[in-house]
Amino acid sequence: RDKGTKMTEFWLISAPGEKTCQQTWEKLHAATTKHNNLSTNSKFNIPDLKVGTLDVLVGLSDELAKLDAFVESVVKKVAQYMADVLEDSKDKVQENLLANGGLLEQQWQAEHKFYSSSLDTAPFLFIFKGVNQIDNDLKARASAYNNLKGNLQNLERKNAGSLLTRSLADIVKKEDFVLDSEYLVTLLVIVPKLNYNDWVKQYETLAEMVVPRSSNVLFEDQDSYLCNVTLFRKAVDDFKHKAREYKFMVRDFQYNEEEMKADKEEMNRLSTDKKKQFGPLVRWLKVNFSEAFIAWIHVKALRVFVESVLRYGLPVNFQAMLLQPNKKTMKKLREVLYDLYKHLDSSAAAIIDATMDIPGLNLSQQEYYPYVYYKIDCNLLEFK
Repeated sequence: RDKGTKMTEFWLISAPGEKTCQQTWEKLHAATTKHNNLSTNSKFNIPDLKVGTLDVLVGLSDELAKLDAFVESVVKKVAQYMADVLEDSKDKVQENLLANGGLLEQQWQAEHKFYSSSLDTAPFLFIFKGVNQIDNDLKARASAYNNLKGNLQNLERKNAGSLLTRSLADIVKKEDFVLDSEYLVTLLVIVPKLNYNDWVKQYETLAEMVVPRSSNVLFEDQDSYLCNVTLFRKAVDDFKHKAREYKFMVRDFQYNEEEMKADKEEMNRLSTDKKKQFGPLVRWLKVNFSEAFIAWIHVKALRVFVESVLRYGLPVNFQAMLLQPNKKTMKKLREVLYDLYKHLDSSAAAIIDATMDIPGLNLSQQEYYPYVYYKIDCNLLEFK
């Protein structure tokens, strides 16, 4: 599919049946394909639903608008979290969110059996409960996984960073230290590379009782060396004080094998846990993205049905159609649709292209057109 011209948005519209609904469909299709394929179109078949009173329909229209916004927000959250979880492989997000593009129409057709044929509150509650459950599960799963990820990142940060603060568990060894001596102690000193020659010349004389030739470079990063030095315990304060004058920083560090081992084990445990949770979490997100997405399309279909009956009256006689506009010719497509359907609404001429609320019409924050119109924005699937 040519990404350059196709929009990731769909227009779900409906118009009254002419002599037959098929005729309505053919007329639209001919009009939009006559001018260089202004859009890719398909029929959007909605099962016949039993209609209650007008009052009930107006109430449903309100409820559906709220449900639509809620379901869309959950679809977006699941998609966004999939992108967060896949981290470096964001290009894989698309293939894991399979309900995009042309699948919209197929999804609805495959799934509309989900409804009983009466338009009462049952489908709403059913959809709301299902999607609300996904929303709650997502919060719980995301919270657990994010905690794990956060703890792991903190540990990784401890193992990176400057020599003054980073964990030394992977760097120092037992043999770098004089341990269990009543008189002697080994210090770790961070020496800037620029001052290393000074260190070699000076360290034995920075205080009394420094063990000669007891310093080695144990590790280096971009700017500094980590050196050890052994001296008598009672000279430590003197040594630290003097070292600071030369920009040698003595790091506060006690060699403790148990502690360092525990740090390493914690890191391995978190890393293993994260790997273990990753697969099931991605599978859950895939399945539930699809569920939430299908629910969203159902809500759109119900909205088209209710709005079409409110606008075009009874008996139920309208054709719903799904258009995927071409980016470059959207304005032209609007004009073609207007010409096709302006006769439906005497006041339409005055307000074509105006974005406004019309009293009594349930279309707040929604452009008004003479035909029933809903935009389905699939940009939630575009992770670049």
